[in-house]
Amino acid sequence: MSKGILRAGVIGHPISHSRSPRIHGYWLEQYGIAGEYKAYDIAPENLRDEVMRLRDTGLSGFNVTLPHKQKIMDICTTLNDEARRIGAVNTVVFHAGGEIEGRNTDAFGFMENALAAVPDVLSEKRGELSVAVIGAGGAARAVLFALQRFGVAELRLTNRTLAAAEDLAEEFGTRVYEWHEKDEACIGADLIVNTTSLGMTGQPSLELNLDSVASGTIVYDIVYAPLQTQLLKDAAAKGCRTITGIGMLLHQARPGFQAWFGQLPEITPELEALVLA
Repeated sequence: MSKGILRAGVIGHPISHSRSPRIHGYWLEQYGIAGEYKAYDIAPENLRDEVMRLRDTGLSGFNVTLPHKQKIMDICTTLNDEARRIGAVNTVVFHAGGEIEGRNTDAFGFMENALAAVPDVLSEKRGELSVAVIGAGGAARAVLFALQRFGVAELRLTNRTLAAAEDLAEEFGTRVYEWHEKDEACIGADLIVNTTSLGMTGQPSLELNLDSVASGTIVYDIVYAPLQTQLLKDAAAKGCRTITGIGMLLHQARPGFQAWFGQLPEITPELEALVLA
């Protein structure tokens, strides 16, 4: 390998499903950067040793996917505010002094995707928005953090497990609806966000009745396989504006690429098509 080549990657177990090498490989070629981005399959019991080995071999850093997003926090020497509040790390940056910085870029990805899709609504109604969030897992934490930081007026939360929703409500100041009240939680909301895996390929659909939701309401599904979930199809038929999840995946990758390769990349239709192929 030639001297001076910049190297990064993604760690997980398993890792073969990751679209990250496709995303970062596209950007490396697009910007003519002498670099490489590889996938590393690391079993949980080897996490610490392998992270240190990757640091010592000169990697600039890596993305983190399941099952390491929480455990990696114990290995990081510093965490950014997003990682601390969201309780997970998806991006690691190795610094020259040996520091291992953990970051979370999911909130950035979520909000950048929304701003690109519906800039008019978000700029005009900022501070007045009422948002219904469905789900209370790791993705919901990132979404709630992003919305709270953006400055929405009201956050509503519903989840299959009530206790998980109540835990998040305490932290983010959301109003909680029980799962059987999820249709009610969406009435009058300016934005509805699905953060669950319901609707994903191989999973049951999210059963949500949109009859009482106003046309023009924004419905955002962070699922991107399939790109058009049943929820988004139903929302579009109702006259709602819809946001697919692929943009969140692509936008969350941008800060890491900038940290490792020195360029904040742009998202193009070609990249979106490549990742969805």
